Amino acid sequence: MIVRNSLPSLITATLIAACGGGGGETALTTPAPTQSGNATIADVQGAGADSPLTGQVVSITALVSGDFQDNDTTSNSNLGGFFVQQENPDANTVTSEGLFIFDGANPATAVSVGDRVDVTGTVKEFFGETQIDATSVKVIGTGKVRATNINLPAAGLTINSDGDFVADLERYEGMLVHFPQTLTVSSLRYLEQYGEVVLAQGGRSYQFTNSNAPDAEDYAAHKKARAARSIIFDDGMRSRNPANIRHLNAGAAAGYSIRSGDSVTGLTGNLRFSRGSGGSGDEGWRLEPSGNVLFDDDNPRPGAPSVAGTIRVASFNVLNFFSNVDTGAATCGPQANQNCRGADSAEELQRQLGKTVTAMQLMNADIIGLVELENNASESIAMVVDALNARTGGERFSFVDTGSIHDDAIKTGFIYDSATVQTSGAFALLSADIDPRFDDSRNRPALAQSFELIGTGAVLTVVVNHLKSKGSACDSSGDPNTGDGQGNCNQTRAKAAAAIADWISTDPTMSGDPDYLIIGDLNAYLLEDPLIALKNAGFTNLLEAGSNPYSFNFDAQIGALDHALASASLTRQVSETIEWHINADEPRLYDYNLENGRDAALFDANSPYRASDHDPVIIGLDLAN
Repeated sequence: MIVRNSLPSLITATLIAACGGGGGETALTTPAPTQSGNATIADVQGAGADSPLTGQVVSITALVSGDFQDNDTTSNSNLGGFFVQQENPDANTVTSEGLFIFDGANPATAVSVGDRVDVTGTVKEFFGETQIDATSVKVIGTGKVRATNINLPAAGLTINSDGDFVADLERYEGMLVHFPQTLTVSSLRYLEQYGEVVLAQGGRSYQFTNSNAPDAEDYAAHKKARAARSIIFDDGMRSRNPANIRHLNAGAAAGYSIRSGDSVTGLTGNLRFSRGSGGSGDEGWRLEPSGNVLFDDDNPRPGAPSVAGTIRVASFNVLNFFSNVDTGAATCGPQANQNCRGADSAEELQRQLGKTVTAMQLMNADIIGLVELENNASESIAMVVDALNARTGGERFSFVDTGSIHDDAIKTGFIYDSATVQTSGAFALLSADIDPRFDDSRNRPALAQSFELIGTGAVLTVVVNHLKSKGSACDSSGDPNTGDGQGNCNQTRAKAAAAIADWISTDPTMSGDPDYLIIGDLNAYLLEDPLIALKNAGFTNLLEAGSNPYSFNFDAQIGALDHALASASLTRQVSETIEWHINADEPRLYDYNLENGRDAALFDANSPYRASDHDPVIIGLDLAN
């Protein structure tokens, strides 16, 4: 195995009694023979990450504990081999009693769980997993395979070759194991590509700074604790992007579709250390299923949002909605010299547009602040408005015509219901020209527009934002990732937030009304410096009225990147604020994309689920004159 800087592990393992089950057991039909091989599985596995016998030819006798052979009667498992387990384990708790046997795409001998086999082959390390590359497999009898209980969190950790912490489960590699606990789905990022579901003991994992003040030492402890309680539940396949997504609809509830936040109890399978479907994907411990499982529908899909108040404002990241199809040519941006994003074909564009409009229609918002809209004159936002009007009938919806904004490939924008509100005065933009703290080479300019409620004359100014992401570094500007949980470019965002607050204090739209609402993708979690800067300036973060808010799932952790903050005068007019969880919890395979042979029938333009990767934030208001 790949050296993983193993730390001591204190996980307690107990054998499941024969009468207690635990999965994967078969009846004992022949007596156990004397060991006939020249090595035991413990000899092959050794006490470390790598086998001490790597490159040597060995023979072992053991029981088949997991059948994942290719081209056999089981069509939903094809790892190119099978797992075996020592029938008479030794007393050494450090060495594993399980092992994967690789026998290729066309195995000469078919095996079944419970078969006693003699195996000869060469010991190898394959992407971190100790294996025997078999040259001979003989079935010589049958026996009973018992699963070993494992409870998370693991007491010990290892570091994989990517430098990430993972639970130390080396002593169980290849073995049939049983997790008696309830484990919660924390990520579906690679469900489509590798068939995997990331699970966590103790409930969902939240981003550290969503509920903790930034701190390097505490953040390091957070990462370790999260690794200790996480495991990957695989699909038993080595093929990428399989036609049948094994866990997608694996639930007892009618019409079930798996979502982050759902759970499963009592999983049994073989434990392996690998990357997803071979050499790609995250490297870690994977549980290969012994059979089909059912997930509990703990986090059902929400229906159309119900939000108190006489007027609604929504913040909606539209996942790079571009009217120009991405052909690979650098033809987008205000100077038509940047790469396009979003849909890669006309068909994908229509799919993206359909889902986007469905979500907007169901929001029933009077004002929608858009994020990640193509930065062109008006073509992209006009396309959305035209489709929304066609869907709802009439010409109710309009947009604020800002033209292109600055020089990034994407911009923010406003759509509004002209039957309920109208613009009041001109829009305003915050850029580095107005306040040098606002680095517009990294943050998209803030866009402010005042709206008047038709019939009452009440005025509200909304400021929609898209601050610098955490995805790339700002070291060249003296703003490194300090390791306190706030990620890259924290000071760039914090300075921009302070500039936004000061800019608002000047009434940039000349509304003469103190009611201001800051919305958008601030790319900062609840207790990070940008949000603290806005709170210190007198704004109330409306998400804090709820419990455990989130709008995005990254690295199997959820947190709030999309926000709504009200000025002091507006806060008392807020009736309710919600995050509409239609996107962050959904697997990617429901979005508009058609790559990698995806089944086009999975898509439903009339469903809002996975319209984007961010959840919309919806604010209900009762505005006073």
